[in-house]
Amino acid sequence: MLKFFKKNKEEKPSLQSSDPTAPTGAFYPLRVKEVRRETQDAVSVAFELNTEQQEVFKYAPGQYLTLRTTIQGEEVRRSYSICAAPHEGELRVAIKEIEGGKFSTYANKTLKAGDTLESMVPMGNFAWKNEGSPAHVVGWAAGSGITPISAIAKSVLNSDNQSTFTLFYGNKNSNSIIFKDELEDLKNAYVDRFEVHHVLSREDQGSDYTTGRIDAQKVNAYSGKFFDVATATAHFLCGPLGMIEDVSGVLESLGTAKSNIHFELFNTAGAAAKATAKTASKASANAKVTVVLDGEETHFEMGPKDYVLDAALDAGADVPYACKGAVCCTCRAKVLKGTAEMVMNYALVDDEVKDGYVLTCQTHATSDELVISFDE
Repeated sequence: MLKFFKKNKEEKPSLQSSDPTAPTGAFYPLRVKEVRRETQDAVSVAFELNTEQQEVFKYAPGQYLTLRTTIQGEEVRRSYSICAAPHEGELRVAIKEIEGGKFSTYANKTLKAGDTLESMVPMGNFAWKNEGSPAHVVGWAAGSGITPISAIAKSVLNSDNQSTFTLFYGNKNSNSIIFKDELEDLKNAYVDRFEVHHVLSREDQGSDYTTGRIDAQKVNAYSGKFFDVATATAHFLCGPLGMIEDVSGVLESLGTAKSNIHFELFNTAGAAAKATAKTASKASANAKVTVVLDGEETHFEMGPKDYVLDAALDAGADVPYACKGAVCCTCRAKVLKGTAEMVMNYALVDDEVKDGYVLTCQTHATSDELVISFDE
């Protein structure tokens, strides 16, 4: 059954952007320092930062960049997680090539050092915050989901001499493991504090624990053997919807508080149709909408099947967006007047929703008049 996850209250909205003074949706040019091949179908991209950019692009481990470029005359923007930890002193993202993916194919086959991409400031609630006491964190990743988890793991281990990190990482085979050498180096550097368990679906490692996919059965098997539910301070999950549902469901059944389970999805493919059917009937037949961006207002009308983001773009407002799939929170805005309802939400925390924030890419107007601000 499809579950609509609510993010945890402890993940504060203050992690939304590293530079609250930057214009909403502003892009900055970043020069590519290095494009490094990580696997056959994945690269990591490092950027050069001048003194001013180093300040603007400060980030929390787990956050992402929204990148923009023009490919064959078309503007394309995508969000990619930062794989470097803040203490490493670099800004680097990982990009896995997806069949038919315009940006990911460009990054893997064409992008090179010396090229320039545009980027928004780092964003995202999926981020680890050092609370000042030893942490015992468990990471769950599949494929390119290792990107933010890697940054979080390195940050946890670097935070003090006691914190530990246990990683369960699913892939097809050993050749598809992104950051394989880096993870081994991390294991050697933190022998007593870092554990990594590779789970391969198309390669037999001689154990039921490590063969197949990360699912509910495996989470139950790992509990008590590789991690202790009672002492784990946080779980960070990044991967496809099925894995997120399985892992979080078992963790909760074992007694893990929802506030200690944080997740980020690859995408929401397959979920949108069900959600749209559920909420479309509640939408206003013809709403008059005002969008506020950087102090300027854009007025337009939208129908019951329209999303606020698409309608605003059609009206000429240069509103920020990236995934259009409820995964990132680039299009986050606040309802100031009227009512609206999201089809899906996999990015906003509970407190944000309570305070009136929505993902405009998934939002229908449910009142005849709606005022929504990207400046709040």
